[in-house]
Amino acid sequence: MDSIVKTDFDFSGLTGKYTGKVRDVYFIKEKYMVMVATDRISAFDVVLPRGIPYKGQVLNQIASKFLDSTQDIVRNWKIACPDPMVTVGYKCQPLPVEMIVRGYLTGSSWRSYKAGARQICGVDIPDGMREHQKFDHPIVTPTTKAEIGGHDQDISKEEIIAKGLIPADIYEKVEQAALKLFERGTEIARQKGLILVDTKYEFGLLDGDICLMDEIHTPDSSRYFYLDGYQERFDRGENQRQLSKEFVREWLMDNGFQGQKGQKVPEMTDQIVSGISDRYIELYEAVTGERFSKRPYGENIFESMEENIKNMLARLL
Repeated sequence: MDSIVKTDFDFSGLTGKYTGKVRDVYFIKEKYMVMVATDRISAFDVVLPRGIPYKGQVLNQIASKFLDSTQDIVRNWKIACPDPMVTVGYKCQPLPVEMIVRGYLTGSSWRSYKAGARQICGVDIPDGMREHQKFDHPIVTPTTKAEIGGHDQDISKEEIIAKGLIPADIYEKVEQAALKLFERGTEIARQKGLILVDTKYEFGLLDGDICLMDEIHTPDSSRYFYLDGYQERFDRGENQRQLSKEFVREWLMDNGFQGQKGQKVPEMTDQIVSGISDRYIELYEAVTGERFSKRPYGENIFESMEENIKNMLARLL
């Protein structure tokens, strides 16, 4: 075993299980959630056929650190991380949109801009911008949450409110929280010699208050550039050195896959899988400033994980 792509636990008080693109979520007495960050990887809303060693641990531990370092901005769902790949927290009522905050014209926003779009999710983008150029101020470009197998859809603030997806007063709080989180993430990244380029936040309601859910500032939800040399590369029109999942998307596109019907995922060789794993670990060490400690994939890893979770739940229930 070199990765974990599926879990099948049975906990006391278990009331349901949700299998997402990359996480297995267990609901406990409709009050708590056990979120297992598996090693599954997705791109273009498609789960790829092979797991990435240590990816789940990387995502879970980065998210845990950022949840702890931003809880003064907005309440979050985390209670504890009883295992390197697991977070236990409160079950929130999810809001049906994802808040994308962009500091730079990069990735999908650049692809849309290059194709002629001058408005993204109701936000006007000026003419004459270049790839990887910094916006004067970070912009919020929400998307609807895709069902399993579907695609996230861009949506404007006005449409969200008009359709009744989120009440106007709640949306304003969520948007301001997203911008403050992005500002904090930007500060932390800069201290580590990185640029937080764009990221995704998910929010819900807990006891009537907005609550940050899921992961935060991980390579699956965020894009980072290296600060050193950014301006020189931008001035020369060169690609930026980045730490994100974008390199996976680029590899897929180079091999003719963008998640469209009839397209086939290219072969994920051992070399490709190992390279992706190395990039995730590189990002962990760059973002946290700490050396990554690999949790061994032994025969008893599921037993160990289950025991850690059950001990945590015993303290809560």
